[in-house]
Amino acid sequence: MRELTHLDQKGRAQMVDVGTKEETQREAVARGFIEMQPTTLALLQSGRNPKGDVLAVARVAGIIAAKRTADLIPLCHPLLLTGSNVDFRVDEEKNRVEVEAAIRTTGKTGVEMEALTAASVALLTIYDMCKAVDKGMVISNIRLIHKRGGQSGEFNREGESLWEK
Repeated sequence: MRELTHLDQKGRAQMVDVGTKEETQREAVARGFIEMQPTTLALLQSGRNPKGDVLAVARVAGIIAAKRTADLIPLCHPLLLTGSNVDFRVDEEKNRVEVEAAIRTTGKTGVEMEALTAASVALLTIYDMCKAVDKGMVISNIRLIHKRGGQSGEFNREGESLWEK
C-alpha cells in the first residue's frame, strides 16, 4: 500500500520535497457539473443574466483558480502552468452544465489539484451568477478524468473520455 506523501514519520503535515525530481510534461483533466431549474438553464443560455455572460465569466474564474491553487490548498506547490482550458457542455435533458478543466505544465509535480480547483471554481461562479433566480442548484461529481506525466504515470477514469476540442 502506498503511503500518504503529505505526512512525515510523526504524522505531521509537510510539503513534499520535489527538488530531485525530473521535469516532465504533465496534464490533468477534471470535470464536474451543476444542476439547476429549467428556467435557470434557459436564462443562462439566453445571455440575459443581469450579471453578464455566465459561462464566459466562469471560464475566466476557472483559469484564475488554476493559477491560484497553491494559495488555496495549503500543501500544493506553486506551479508555472503552460496551458489551461475550461470548457462547458449544456445538457438540456438533465438541466445541467458540465465543466471540463484541462491544465498543463512542464514541471516536477502534477497538476491534478489545479484541474480540480479550476472545475470547482468555474461551477461555483455559475452558482454565484445564477443564485438570484435559483438557490437550489446542486454542484456535484467533481472528479479527475485524466492525468499523465510523472512517476505515477497515466490515469484515465474508466468509462469517460476526453471531450473533442
